[in-house]
Amino acid sequence: MELDRKLEILADAAKYDASCASSGAARKDSRGGKGVGSTGGAGICHSYTPDGRCVSLLKVLLTNVCLYDCHYCINRRSSNVQRAHFTPEEVVKLTLDFYKRNYIEGLFLSSGIVRSADYTMERVIEVARQLREVHHFRGYIHLKTIPEASPELIEKAGLYADRISINVELPTQEGLDKLAPEKNLMNTKRAMGGIRTRIDETFAAKKEARVIQNRPRVKVPAFATGQSTQMIVGADSSNDALVLSRADELYRDYRLRRVYYSGFSPIPEPSVLLPIKPPPLVREHRLYQADWLLRFYGFEVNELLPVENPDLDLEIDPKLAWALRNRQFFPVDINRASQEWLWRIPGLGVTNVARILSARRYTRLHLTDLQRMRVNLKKVLPFIIAADHSPRIGQLESDELRTHFLPGPRQLELDFSAPASTAADAVMALSGQL
Repeated sequence: MELDRKLEILADAAKYDASCASSGAARKDSRGGKGVGSTGGAGICHSYTPDGRCVSLLKVLLTNVCLYDCHYCINRRSSNVQRAHFTPEEVVKLTLDFYKRNYIEGLFLSSGIVRSADYTMERVIEVARQLREVHHFRGYIHLKTIPEASPELIEKAGLYADRISINVELPTQEGLDKLAPEKNLMNTKRAMGGIRTRIDETFAAKKEARVIQNRPRVKVPAFATGQSTQMIVGADSSNDALVLSRADELYRDYRLRRVYYSGFSPIPEPSVLLPIKPPPLVREHRLYQADWLLRFYGFEVNELLPVENPDLDLEIDPKLAWALRNRQFFPVDINRASQEWLWRIPGLGVTNVARILSARRYTRLHLTDLQRMRVNLKKVLPFIIAADHSPRIGQLESDELRTHFLPGPRQLELDFSAPASTAADAVMALSGQL
């Protein structure tokens, strides 16, 4: 099979893995996609670094041949798809050719399971080894590892990769037993624990090497800086509380950098065990919002999803839903409240909370001050007290408050480019409506 045909098959087979943050863009011009800047190239995806830079990656499988029969996977053993496989040398050649032409800045490599987990892992590692040691490639490498592979091989993968990941796939063992019988949640967690230990040891060794004085510089072997995973949403009956509880456990116990949520997408010739329709796409979006609240805003899973409401509200964001269920804690005085309580106000993000804390050291904040910070006034006004604003009596108890935030034609946009007096009048008008 020609190399370009292999690339077409194996790049398409890799598109279901969301854990390299593919942008999903496909812009083509009217002449068939040959214009400058077309993003429809096979195997090219986009990921984002911690400092916000967007990097292009060659996203591909080593092979889509697989011993496993995971019902939700298009590359499962029983699937009737065209099969292909690369040799490690072919992946190395593609990576270097794309890199030298400035198409990519790194590689995301995964694989189906062939012969055994260890055999597959050895071939994946061989690609990274050749890139690093033979061709001195210093670009980004993300390797998808296999939990059933030996710990020694997984650790070896970390020596060559910038990031490694193992997909949990489903949040419960019951779901795996039904849809992916060859996979075991405990094996996955055990492999994640080994990776976390190795990352922590490398970090501690580097820290020790920096503080030791009057001795030759110690060279600490490089190791992957983090790990991530992916969960499929909507393939089984797991509710959002189960999904987020598993994600919270992985963040706490294994220090994952990211948990990616991938909405189940029906595949050709699907298994009878799978749902006929995909879940609403907004469910995936709400899970990412709730994930952010767990990681950066101090929320707990049982706060966002109490026992009586195990699924996220698809019409409003999770923080707003929590605030509407807990109206007794509001309104919050933005000139007095702690950082933790400011984080819980709908419409205020981490950046604006930092600005509020900094500005209120010098003056009491008014609504126009929030406007200058580009705060979403429509959302925050019912929940805050400012120097010139307090919600009307009974407003928070109103049954119509939730309706006000639902998407629809009832929107009042403020003209931020208007003169200060006009803008202030608009703010006060909005305050009166709420």
